[in-house]
Amino acid sequence: MDIKEIERAILKKYRSKLYAPFIRALQEYELIQENDKIAVCVSGGKDSLLLAKLFQELHRHSDIPFELYFIAMDPGFNEENRKALENNCRILNIPIQIKNSKVFQIAQKLDPQKPCYMCAKMRRGFLYEFARELGCNKIALAHHRNDVIETILLNVLYGGKYNTMIPKLKSTNFEGMELIRPLVLVEEKDIINYMNYIEIVPMSCGCPVSANELTSKRKEIKKLIADIKKDFKDVEISIYRSAENVNNNCVLGWKWKDKKYSFLDCYNEIGDEE
Repeated sequence: MDIKEIERAILKKYRSKLYAPFIRALQEYELIQENDKIAVCVSGGKDSLLLAKLFQELHRHSDIPFELYFIAMDPGFNEENRKALENNCRILNIPIQIKNSKVFQIAQKLDPQKPCYMCAKMRRGFLYEFARELGCNKIALAHHRNDVIETILLNVLYGGKYNTMIPKLKSTNFEGMELIRPLVLVEEKDIINYMNYIEIVPMSCGCPVSANELTSKRKEIKKLIADIKKDFKDVEISIYRSAENVNNNCVLGWKWKDKKYSFLDCYNEIGDEE
């Protein structure tokens, strides 16, 4: 499939499933401002490849002036995965800039059984630094709606807390920089359908967890949601909306700016609203 047809499919065949929710997230969560310099982080997976193409289409058609850079980190890919990243970016006309690192090796050494958290943290810091070198004020990551939903359940069931991925946040270690997630309203199945349609085979991350050598709690959560969905088809919508409808009158405690609060702190002001 040639590049023109690949790009046309985003605005035509998959407009309602991909481009429209992408634009809605940008507007609803105010993710882009005039003269932003945005580094789109491309891992080589399906989600980041789509994010890069969506941003290219936006850049062509938007009245808001902003600059785009497409960056990738090679954390220790094998030769096959590195070639897949480069070839897919070439086919999709994504002008990628790649930097090498040893993140996979270091993360595995620091935590052999649960390297994902350490790997993600190190990768994000590397990408922030890469983006800052290019003069960017934002990095864009390709977490989609299913990532948001799964993160809620992971934290509730395994972490004993209510956390999720928010659409944007300010960096605490890189002053003046923000992280944005423009795909938070896009469903993973629609990304998969698009990649199948344009006949692109995205790479895996190449790590032991991805290769099923270690247990992944996220895979367990995916299965749990799929099982519930058999009886309640809107379960994903409900989980996502729960993050928009937290009622502080009906929780035992919460945290704000690293300070913990209890319902007892405002008990005299709480009525019988359960």
